[in-house]
Amino acid sequence: MSTNNSDVEAINELVRTYDSLRKEIGKVIIGQDEVVRDVLISIFSQGHCLLVGVPGLAKTLLVNTISNVLGLTYNRIQFTPDLMPSDIIGTEILDESRHFKFIKGPLFANIILADEINRTPPKTQSALLEAMQERAVTAAGKRYELDQPFFVLATQNPIEQEGTYPLPEAQLDRFMFNVLLDYPSHEEEIQVVKNTTSGQTTSLNEIIGAKEIIANQELVRRIPVTDNLLNYCVGLSASTRPADIKAHSIVKEYISWGAGPRASQFLVLGAKTHAAFQGKYSPDIEDVKAVAPAILRHRIVKNYKAEAEGISMEDIILELLK
Repeated sequence: MSTNNSDVEAINELVRTYDSLRKEIGKVIIGQDEVVRDVLISIFSQGHCLLVGVPGLAKTLLVNTISNVLGLTYNRIQFTPDLMPSDIIGTEILDESRHFKFIKGPLFANIILADEINRTPPKTQSALLEAMQERAVTAAGKRYELDQPFFVLATQNPIEQEGTYPLPEAQLDRFMFNVLLDYPSHEEEIQVVKNTTSGQTTSLNEIIGAKEIIANQELVRRIPVTDNLLNYCVGLSASTRPADIKAHSIVKEYISWGAGPRASQFLVLGAKTHAAFQGKYSPDIEDVKAVAPAILRHRIVKNYKAEAEGISMEDIILELLK
């Protein structure tokens, strides 16, 4: 199980690219290192990302900045209760010669920011989720391929739940990562305020393009994995399922529903990308542990007892990773 020479060079190159990306993004985004890392891991793993945080934590700025340094096209879709599937997919119109012509909607871009995805009805949510899964959309019975690479970053505001349509578990499962954004530290906030209230503008350099991103996504898939690591990932997912023989005691007590096989797949892919960013040619258990919280967080459903006793999802995941 060895990595061939050209792949070794490609991984070394990816480490340099990752460092440059982080430096460039850091010109605009202060702190949030783990969030930036997780978003980049999901892009290079061909996954999608759900960002959860209160308003004003620069979620939109983060996505905009990342699309600039990756040299990708970017569209922001503000999800509202009256948004229809055709508003995001596109629609057919009659042109001058009385032929139907398809006008592409905002989904036809490399990076889509689906802002406040829980504000829109299930019909529109499912149109977006079909695009995420198939990387294509269907309009008037015709299939249209989306631009590659295609990556959805959806945001959710955890505070206001009135008039929202929470994503069902089956739809949450389509997201590779559920990334929590927290408030900045005192020093970071001072830096943010300083940068945003002065007249200075920051120009960003494009570090990598669409072709290289696709090549790196293929590289990640080729990274070899030991049987030991596969067993660990599948065992970790199984330990979250209350009915499984491998279920952890904390799971039997506090969990009503565990993670499915998609969690195991994403644990392996996430660990591969995390390892490659660190310059390792094959992932180990530490790489799995680094990505596990963001992968498991939205795939496990707590029961009433956990809610009543104030047991958080993070407590449960940390216990599973011990």
